[in-house]
Amino acid sequence: MPFFTPGDDPGSSFPELLRRIGLTSHSTMTASSVPGHELSVPHATTCVALKFADGVVMAGDRRATSGNLISHRAMEKVVQADRHSAVAIAGAAGPAMEMVKLFQLQLEHYEKVEGNALSLEGKANQLSSMVRSNLPAAMQGMVVVPIFAGFDLRRGVGRLWDFDATGGRYEERDFVSTGSGSLHASTVMKVGYQPELSRDDALQLACRSLWEAADADSATGGPDVVRGIYPVVAAIDADGWERIDDDDLLTRFDSIREEASHR
Repeated sequence: MPFFTPGDDPGSSFPELLRRIGLTSHSTMTASSVPGHELSVPHATTCVALKFADGVVMAGDRRATSGNLISHRAMEKVVQADRHSAVAIAGAAGPAMEMVKLFQLQLEHYEKVEGNALSLEGKANQLSSMVRSNLPAAMQGMVVVPIFAGFDLRRGVGRLWDFDATGGRYEERDFVSTGSGSLHASTVMKVGYQPELSRDDALQLACRSLWEAADADSATGGPDVVRGIYPVVAAIDADGWERIDDDDLLTRFDSIREEASHR
């Protein structure tokens, strides 16, 4: 039985106990605990979603970071799940992209087998189960925290959910954000949100929230005019998913830039 001095007690942490007595196996070591080895995992950052009178708007910046480095400038974090729903991802990019692809496949398979699409709430439950199954990886730092939103054909309204790393799902009434710039983005939406927003106003508010998040958070990418890279912004209503084209976004961000330059 090993004994430790009061200042050297590993406490209740079993992995720490194994490390102290020299029994840490390769399988229980994290990348950061291996001398000279660091696992550089690209992370997706800020995504937002909000309701408007006839549906929901989702938006996400395009930057992925590995520590203090920009690993990707044009990552697409807002992904169509099916005709009337979409997923926005934040967290470890690899597991998140794999999760979204599997989620898309499961929704398509269900519709082919049952002859009808899964209900919007059923889709949220399915995604919750997938996030929960990623918990072992999340405990090692590869957390995936998505947003799910869509148009509920049964209720005739837009709905949105956010999740935690354990798979808990929470339906939000008005808006939600996730990722490193979520605090700044949600503050902008909280100030600017009004019930029954028009589609155009909701799109403008989503763009403004990403602009302010990029201004305050280094991991969030703003519009890149030089490279022609703009956030992914989409609206979902009774007619289905529609991605907003870059020409529209250019006009919107130009107006935001003009307004910001006169503050």
